[in-house]
Amino acid sequence: MNLLLKEIRRNPLLWLLAFVPVLFVAQKLEPEAHTLLFVLSVLAIVPLAALLSHATESVAAKTGDTVGGLLNATLGNLTELVIALAALRAGQYTLVKASIAGAIVTNTLFMLGASFLLGGLRHHVQEYDRISARLQASLLFLATIAILVPSAVSEADSAAGSAFGEQLSVALSVLLIAAYGLGLLFSLKTHRELFGGAQHAETGEAPWPMGLALATLAGVTVLVALVSEVFVESVQQAAVAFGMTAAFVGFIVVALVGGAAEMASAFSGARKNRLDLSVGIALGSASQIALFVAPVLVLLSYVMGPAPMSLEFWPGAVVMMLIATMTASLVTNSGRSAWFVGVLVLMVYLIFAITLYLLPPRLPGEKNVHRTTTEDSRVYDVGKLASLHAIVR
Repeated sequence: MNLLLKEIRRNPLLWLLAFVPVLFVAQKLEPEAHTLLFVLSVLAIVPLAALLSHATESVAAKTGDTVGGLLNATLGNLTELVIALAALRAGQYTLVKASIAGAIVTNTLFMLGASFLLGGLRHHVQEYDRISARLQASLLFLATIAILVPSAVSEADSAAGSAFGEQLSVALSVLLIAAYGLGLLFSLKTHRELFGGAQHAETGEAPWPMGLALATLAGVTVLVALVSEVFVESVQQAAVAFGMTAAFVGFIVVALVGGAAEMASAFSGARKNRLDLSVGIALGSASQIALFVAPVLVLLSYVMGPAPMSLEFWPGAVVMMLIATMTASLVTNSGRSAWFVGVLVLMVYLIFAITLYLLPPRLPGEKNVHRTTTEDSRVYDVGKLASLHAIVR
C-alpha cells in the first residue's frame, strides 16, 4: 500500500483520482447534469487508466508480456462487459451490438496503430512476436466470419426466420467460445514456448509486488467500470452540447473511453520498446470481445434479456469489422514495425471516424441504414425503437 501511495504522490497525473469521488457525488446530487457528468467521468477515467497501466506492467514483468497482455485485455474488457450487461438487461440489443462492433474496430485499428506510431517515434524499428500476433489476428478473423454469416444469410434470404437466426447464433456462439478456450490452451499450455515474447524491454523502475499489482488491477477495474457506466448514461445528452453526432458517439467515443485503461498500458509498453505487450493488448482485447464477450452476451440474453439476441449485425458494422481485421492481419505479418506503419493503420481508423462524424442524422420517415433486428422489434415499441436507432445512426 505504501508503494501505491508513493506512486500517487510522485505522479501528478494520478492526482486526478480526486475526480472519482467528485463524480459519484455529482451523480448523486445532479443526476440530470449530463454535460458535467460527462466531463467528470473523462477526468476520472484518465488517472484510473494510468494506474491500471502501472499495475499491468508490474504483472507483465513477472509473467511475461504475452500473459501480461492477456491479463490486461481481460480486465480491461470487464468495462465493456459491464456496460453491455446493463444494456442487455434493459433489452437494448442495438446498443449492445454497437458497443461490441465499436470496441473491436477501435482496439484493432486505433490502439494498434497508435502503439506502432508512439513506439516508432522513439525507436527506429521495433520487433514483436509475430506468431502471437498472427494467432490473435486469425482468431479475430474467425470471429468476424461468424458475425458475417448470420448477417449475410439474413440479407440474402428473406425467408430465413427469426428462429433460424437465433439457433444459428447460439451454435456459432458455442463454437466461438470453444475456439477462444482452445486458443488459450494452445498459447499458454501446449505451445507456450512459441509465445514467450521478446526480451527487449527498457529497464525502468522496480515493479510492484505481485499481490499489490493484482489487487490494484482488480480494484481499479471495478472503478473504471463504475465510472464508465456514468459516462455512458451522460454521453448521449452531452454529445448534443458538443456538436457530435449520435453515430460518432456510439461507435467511436464510447469505445475510446471504455478502452482507455487498456490503451494507457499499450501506449506505455510501446514507448518502452515492449511492443509484444502492446500488440497483445490490442489484438488480444479485440479477439476476446469477438470470441468471448459477444457470444457470452448472446447466451446470457436467454437468461437476462427480455428476448433472445442474435449475432446479426447491420451491414456497415460488419464491413468495418472485416476491414479492421484484414488490416491487422496485413500489418502484423512481418513481426516488425516503424512509425509509418502506425500512421497507415490510424488512417483506416480515421476514415471510419470521419464517415461517422459527418453522417447526417436520420430524417423523420427516412429509411434507416440498417435493418432493425428481429429481437429489437419484439422488445420495443415504436418510440423506444426510434431512440435506439439514434444511438448507432
